[in-house]
Amino acid sequence: MTIFFFLYLLFITMVLFAMVGDGAYDCSESRCGIDGPSIHFPFRLRHQPEYCGYPGFELSCDRKNQTILTLPNSLILSVGEIDYMSQQISLYDPEDCLILNILHLNLSASPFSFPVHEPYFTLIDFSVFKCSGMPADYQNQYPDCASDKAIFAVSYNLETLPPTTCKKIHEIPSIPYYTTTSLIRLSWFTPMCIYCEGLEMDCGFKNYPKQLTTQCFDRPFTTKGGVKEPLIAGGVIGLILMGIIMMALYECYSSSKIERENQARVEKFLEDYRDRRPTRYTYADIRKMTNQFQEVLGEGAYGIVYKGTLSNEIHVAVKVLDDSEGNGEEFINEVAAMGKIHHVNVVRLVGFCADGVRRALVFEYLPNQSLDKLIFPISIKDNITLTWKKLHDIAIGIAKGLEYLHQGCDQQILHFDIKPQNILLDHNLNPKISDFGLAKLCSKEKSVVTMTEARGTMGYIAPEVLSSNFGKASHKSDVYSFGMMLLEMVGGRKNFDAKADTSQMNFPEWIHEWLNQGDELKIRIEKDDDVIIVRKLAVIGLWCIQWNAIDRPSIKVVTQMLEGDGSNLTVPSPYTTRNTTQVGPSMPELTVISELE
Repeated sequence: MTIFFFLYLLFITMVLFAMVGDGAYDCSESRCGIDGPSIHFPFRLRHQPEYCGYPGFELSCDRKNQTILTLPNSLILSVGEIDYMSQQISLYDPEDCLILNILHLNLSASPFSFPVHEPYFTLIDFSVFKCSGMPADYQNQYPDCASDKAIFAVSYNLETLPPTTCKKIHEIPSIPYYTTTSLIRLSWFTPMCIYCEGLEMDCGFKNYPKQLTTQCFDRPFTTKGGVKEPLIAGGVIGLILMGIIMMALYECYSSSKIERENQARVEKFLEDYRDRRPTRYTYADIRKMTNQFQEVLGEGAYGIVYKGTLSNEIHVAVKVLDDSEGNGEEFINEVAAMGKIHHVNVVRLVGFCADGVRRALVFEYLPNQSLDKLIFPISIKDNITLTWKKLHDIAIGIAKGLEYLHQGCDQQILHFDIKPQNILLDHNLNPKISDFGLAKLCSKEKSVVTMTEARGTMGYIAPEVLSSNFGKASHKSDVYSFGMMLLEMVGGRKNFDAKADTSQMNFPEWIHEWLNQGDELKIRIEKDDDVIIVRKLAVIGLWCIQWNAIDRPSIKVVTQMLEGDGSNLTVPSPYTTRNTTQVGPSMPELTVISELE
């Protein structure tokens, strides 16, 4: 089917370009005969479109391939030469009777006039005589175009005739003296195309038919031996377009094949997941529960989140995935990871939609949105006041959620995108980890996973995730991200902001400086106990972001540190790559395992 469709497109393309070659250059230069004058704007042949020539400049070809100009009063003259530089045209009478045809010439209704500015130009009055009785030797010297073969003469050379009988029959005032021969020259003033001719450019209409003003155009095609080459150019363009069409068809076929493979991959996963999956909805169900996608809650890298309502009036958050991004991996990650999770500090997956390439995830709705809205308020009205006690409880909740992901499931789930934007808060401001699009599932007995590319959000990515030169990614990578988030909760600002003066590299040093100088950070302190909480969160955050993964505590140890009183916590040095102070049990060497599909 694809081959026939391609051949059909190829045939249509060839036909179109044949039409282009034959019709797209109707205004190109032409001739009536090999020796005929060149015809182009402002002149045009009768069969060419009107926009090819200026009004009154229509020419035609007779049966003998002579170029013909029809002047007012149906005066038909042959064109001998057209001089586009001087804007003059030479005309003659094919019947050699121009002197009588001049009687019917009315240039007032024509764009042409006598070239009065020509050197040695003289206008004279003519008298036309009909003479008889002339010797045979004189008959070929004078016009002989009367029906009775009588001889005609003009007044200025009448005295050169031998004695004859002549009768004046016409008076012709103010015509050029050379008109007594069979040739006449006329000129035109409008349109003025001399400038274009001097630049070797084409003259043509600027905005036809709205106005008759002209302008100069580049000449796109050259000639060889007087033969035009638009067909060759059209053929070249046709071949190029045909190549583009072939590549587009190939891309379309490849994209369609990849999309079919991705869709089959998703369907196979859902089939294997049948016994334990959440509710599966159709795309029509998704449209209905979101009221045609009316209320937007947020937007991420993989899609838009809408507010929805189930049939029993329970609110949900519906994440509609962008079908132009990824290959279904983000969808599989979220369903595979969240479909088996049941923890108070992890967002619950209510259901999903996999309707062809249309995919969506349905989560429980959390009214207080994400943590970043509280610690980085955009405006005063967005700032829900959080006590340090509440921030401490939120940190513990997040740590417990991570501990469940790392050790509480059948398989270890590495999130790889822990940040305030992915921590949602319920009506009691209890935290829930969300967005498992970058998550990886691996064996719980192992602790390191190999990856082919970095994943996460800049500012929260652990060094070993950003580059394999710093080691292998593991559950310690989530600890690093959690530590950066703790420091942001303490400082009340983002640790990485391209618009800010302070970058990711000096943000921990900023926290270190505060720990060494006391109140220089000017953090909001309302109670004496707040000082203890703030210091504990800051110290734990610094331990979590140790450069070497082996120096970071596990999330289980982090939870224990958060639940303790913090009296035995020491501040790690910001300048050592591996800290010798132990904050928990010593960690075994990490072993490398392969990433599970």
